[in-house]
Amino acid sequence: MKKTNRKEFLAQAAALSGIMIVPRHVLGGAGYIAPSDKVTLGFIGAGRQALTLQQRFTATGKVKVIAASDVYVSKLTNFVHVLGDLPGQSAKACTPYGDFREILARKDVDAVVIATPDHWHGVMAVMAADAKKDTYCEKPLALTIKEGRDIVDAVERNNVVFQTGSMQRSAPEFRQAANLIRNGYLGEITSVHVNIGGPPLPFDLPEERVPADLDWKRWLGPNEPVGYNHELNPVIGADIWARWRYYKGLGGGDMTDWGAHMFDIVQWALNMDGKGPVKVVPPDSRAHPMLTYTYENGIRMTQSDAEEGRFIVFEGTEGRLRVQRRKLETTPEALRDRVIGPDEKQVYQSGNHYLDFLQAMETRKDPICPAAIGHSTNTVCVIGNIAYELGRPLTWDYTKEAFVGDEAANKLRERRLRTDWAAEG
Repeated sequence: MKKTNRKEFLAQAAALSGIMIVPRHVLGGAGYIAPSDKVTLGFIGAGRQALTLQQRFTATGKVKVIAASDVYVSKLTNFVHVLGDLPGQSAKACTPYGDFREILARKDVDAVVIATPDHWHGVMAVMAADAKKDTYCEKPLALTIKEGRDIVDAVERNNVVFQTGSMQRSAPEFRQAANLIRNGYLGEITSVHVNIGGPPLPFDLPEERVPADLDWKRWLGPNEPVGYNHELNPVIGADIWARWRYYKGLGGGDMTDWGAHMFDIVQWALNMDGKGPVKVVPPDSRAHPMLTYTYENGIRMTQSDAEEGRFIVFEGTEGRLRVQRRKLETTPEALRDRVIGPDEKQVYQSGNHYLDFLQAMETRKDPICPAAIGHSTNTVCVIGNIAYELGRPLTWDYTKEAFVGDEAANKLRERRLRTDWAAEG
């Protein structure tokens, strides 16, 4: 008779009792990862951002990348090659795939990192959750409100750990800003200004010949087809970020690309995670030049790119705060370095967004930016884009995730998703 090993025993016992099987690295207890049993990662997407995430995750010393997928063969080959030069990693141990579903089918992959264009996030993240994979997914969470809700629901029903890549929450300047505001050091917040770019543009790039090693139909996936252009998926080493993010149907412009960072910090600082604005008004005249959100407590938040850089300004009755990456300015100036005491309000503290995800996998608790938070932040971005598109004020009910009395606006909460991609290749 075949002897049942520990892994098979746990699987059989869980099947009989309904107990969740946690990843292999959790079996040693909370806070413990055996050196010989690191978290095994599969990367979905192997382009420029994936290379950054590859470095960030492997630098923790707690992971082993054993799989990667991409529809662009040269990028996939490069990803695996670069991996082999990183400490503790092996190119030979990382299996390349053209179809991400092959990674999801592997029982030895503990978690996946999704670093694809936004139009794929909803489908991939839901499939990853249904495959019981803990997931780190790049921001913004999804292209539409419905896809974001689908991700949240899939994560909850499968009880998996999910981290949204809004890594500014793990940076000290943004944490200090949130703590100062939460503890009332600026007094009552009267207004907020977010300086980022605007909504997406209609697609207008000329069609070019598709590279021989790129599966363009699979890159489009659930999307309506558009012609290939090298700016949508630049070659390795190109000095541009892929421009899919600026075109409607592929991305959400700077409103989602940078908004997923900056609106996220506003939501965090104002303690509005899971909630959001209740009204959004697009710019309509010289007297009203900026997109304007209003929260139910009366705080107004404006958006424009009138100045250089990407930053947030909080105005309060007793002070002012301006924050951007690696820079925090306050009035009074002494607030910048104010030590938040142990008896004061403290937001979730993470000093490393990637390690925070791995630790959440151990404890089976939410990381700093789980799917529900990524969804509520992304919703702020998307309803702003919808207001821009329709050109009229909108009332938003965040409890129902619906616009009040506006059928046309509500139709824009979702999009048609093609399903024939699943049968291709």
